[in-house]
Amino acid sequence: MCGIVAATSRKRDIVPLLVQGLKRLEYRGYDSCGVAVWDNGLKRARSVARVAELEEQIQHEHLHGEMGIAHTRWATHGEPLVCNAHPHFAGDEIALIHNGIIENYEEIRAELQAKGVEFSSQTDTEVLAYLVRDCYHGDLLKAVEDALNRVRGAYGIAVFCKQDPSRIVVARQGSPLVIGVGENEMFAASDTMALAGETNNFIYLEDGDVAELLPESYKIFKHVGTEFEAVEREVREVQAFSNAVELGPYRHYMQKEIFEQPRAIADTLEAVREITPAIFGEEAAEIFPEVDRILMIACGTSYYAAMTSKYWFEAIAGIPCDVEIASEYRYRKSVPNPRTLVVTISQSGETADTLAALKHARELGMDKTLTVCNVATSAMVRESRLHFITRAGVEIGVASTKAFTTQLTALFLLTLTLAKINGRLTAEDENLYMTQLRHVPKAVSSVLALEPLIIGWTSRFADKEHALFLGRGIHYPIALEGALKLKEISYIHAEAYPAGELKHGPLALVDESIPVVTVAPNDQLFEKLKSNMKEVEARRGELYVFADSDTGLSSSEHIHVIRMPENYGALSPILHVVTLQLLAYHTALIRGNDVDKPRNLAKSVTVE
Repeated sequence: MCGIVAATSRKRDIVPLLVQGLKRLEYRGYDSCGVAVWDNGLKRARSVARVAELEEQIQHEHLHGEMGIAHTRWATHGEPLVCNAHPHFAGDEIALIHNGIIENYEEIRAELQAKGVEFSSQTDTEVLAYLVRDCYHGDLLKAVEDALNRVRGAYGIAVFCKQDPSRIVVARQGSPLVIGVGENEMFAASDTMALAGETNNFIYLEDGDVAELLPESYKIFKHVGTEFEAVEREVREVQAFSNAVELGPYRHYMQKEIFEQPRAIADTLEAVREITPAIFGEEAAEIFPEVDRILMIACGTSYYAAMTSKYWFEAIAGIPCDVEIASEYRYRKSVPNPRTLVVTISQSGETADTLAALKHARELGMDKTLTVCNVATSAMVRESRLHFITRAGVEIGVASTKAFTTQLTALFLLTLTLAKINGRLTAEDENLYMTQLRHVPKAVSSVLALEPLIIGWTSRFADKEHALFLGRGIHYPIALEGALKLKEISYIHAEAYPAGELKHGPLALVDESIPVVTVAPNDQLFEKLKSNMKEVEARRGELYVFADSDTGLSSSEHIHVIRMPENYGALSPILHVVTLQLLAYHTALIRGNDVDKPRNLAKSVTVE
């Protein structure tokens, strides 16, 4: 969830590069930031404001150097104060930045304090910096290796020392880190985008890797037991685009990404000419016929994509499907089934809980694995036998939008593929579904045209502190996603329920002060949903209904209706969720919130 940038060069001041890299990583979310360089000594600048303020501080202090490290921090151990911001120094000898959590830091901290170390922060990272110093005897690489043998947890780190000011040592365990190979300079970052324009040659470090970077060379070592063995890693040519992060005519990245959904869905479908296992990987034709159950593992918004697709898998493909929250799955005893297709879903492919759950499932003997992800080079994709890469493009806003709808698109393709293999998809049905899928981008564009009507509603939401969302069937997870979006960026407490559950408790909350947002497609549950809406109306609740155009619903004193452009059957969730994204966005806008960087949240969650 934090951001790392590091560089060592023989030919230029790398401070502007470090600052630019931090700006490109701001989308991950952070509450402090900092830069450290070698300039005849260890020097740094740190801030609990934005990177722009840090840049002003750097210019004022004339910070420059040919080697340095930079970091954006999301607070875990210790408040977001300057003393807790990275980089951390161990005296005047070691500088270190760190993503992740050192689980046994308290034990090591006490040991180092007994040796006379005085800490200036509450962080686990400063403990690691002093541990590296304690292990240092003239060889920085060896000191880092010895220190890592002492720690438990997850980390992506970059370290340098005053005795060898052109050398950077980096390491990865459970937190993404890439090396960028330049000419007479080397880079490292937690995301290739941070290094866009500097190099297109990248090495993706694997868990347990430690690397030593000099301007002209690099060496990589793999952690084996307590030893480190030299290893070769592939240098990949990757075009690290930065133009995707330009805001353009939009007020916020979230707004931009909501309106990019027609193109993102079309791009995701572009390479799909027919329903075939091959679109999920070379082994899919062998694996899919052996599958008799699906286990979906995800977090947050991706979890709601999984919940939605469960309805598709069971109704269309006829395959039982379980959906698990990743952070819960690996910590309970479950019953493994080797014929299960384990599907992990993640925008970044680096989500710590989901990645750990995937590894856990494999350890249980479930090796039929598939990842739906937006990043082809991510750890989760590399860990899975099969994958589908959505083509949403870079998503900057913390509250996911286009990643969600492209995940749904991918999962519907998987549903059709498994249905076809199981003999449950006729040629006629396949043509119908593919025609509908290809029409989805245009249908989403029609939904986006409802924005002015949705803006008209948001003034009623702006002063509320609570809201209910209702849905039935496959639209219940969409109601959950709508409530999550409102919580994330407007800070209005919102909960979602299957509408039939109202009378089992939530109805006690309903009065004229609480808006009740209802997803109302014209499906087999519509008449049941109307009865649930009457229950709300009878308690003077205010209903805000997104209804299919053929439902016959119309606005009245306590019912406000926006009609959807068309009824879209099984793919209706993709259309309905767009209205809820717009509702959350414009409500947050009226409340004056930082839409793209909501408090306490980060884009890429790489710690448990």
